[in-house]
Amino acid sequence: MDRFRVAAVVTLRRSIADVQGTTVEQALHALGFRAIENVRIGKYVEMEIRAASAEEAHRHAEQACQRLLANPVIEDYQILAVTPAVAKEVP
Repeated sequence: MDRFRVAAVVTLRRSIADVQGTTVEQALHALGFRAIENVRIGKYVEMEIRAASAEEAHRHAEQACQRLLANPVIEDYQILAVTPAVAKEVP
């Protein structure tokens, strides 16, 4: 079985007010970054998954997001990448 590194992002749905994002946007404006707007804050998740294929690893990541990593009532998620994991060197 191979190992895959999966990257996912979880964000609040657009219909949900992002108080943290608004606070960060205001702080950015105070620092002079006036061109930055509509800041949304989310969670970036990386995981290694043992699977027979990248497709199977993607399915496992989808299930993890659906069942635990994202709250389906207020959050959306997206699997960003599924890539072969680099084997760790053993000294």
